[in-house]
Amino acid sequence: MFSTLITVFFLHLAAMMTPGANVLLISQLAASDRSRSAGFAALGVTVGAGIWASCAVLGINAIFQAFPWLRLALQITGGLYLLYVASRLWRSGGVALNGNAPHVSSVAAFRLGFLTNITNPKSALFFGSVFAASFPATPGPLLQVAAVAMIVMNALLWHSLLAYFFSRRRIRAAYSRASRISNRIAAVAVGALGLSLLVVSLREARS
Repeated sequence: MFSTLITVFFLHLAAMMTPGANVLLISQLAASDRSRSAGFAALGVTVGAGIWASCAVLGINAIFQAFPWLRLALQITGGLYLLYVASRLWRSGGVALNGNAPHVSSVAAFRLGFLTNITNPKSALFFGSVFAASFPATPGPLLQVAAVAMIVMNALLWHSLLAYFFSRRRIRAAYSRASRISNRIAAVAVGALGLSLLVVSLREARS
């Protein structure tokens, strides 16, 4: 059991360290002098990770295989949502993700983090693949619960660390000097992720 959890831990850590929409969202909020909002966004991302990990343990991959249109619909929703976030970033010009207001509420930040993660079915596919490759043929309930709990703790610690690091004074100072450019770069990166999801969905729909 311990060796299985170690394997899942390192695979999940490697996936989280890969720059993606979750990392971009939290770092952008924190560097914009909204460390509290970044913390709530990290919590939202963590809840999404816990849900996807739980779904993977319960066999969400089998459901996606039986109903491929369900995964396709969720994938399209995720792509469109990322494009929406990208458009808000682009138009904010270094101000805020929720328009021209100088503050992102805790609820709005949590919602941003949660939706950014939960609308990406690749998270479920990732956890399903990791669990399928790491788990024994008949994993016990204790292993399944321990794996999900570890995923939640990993996600919370990693994304909270991101929020803390990018909220440091030097990082914020560097961001404030180039906030417009930073927002535009983040918008392009998030938009590219959204477009890639839509392109993959279109290819799958045609096949």
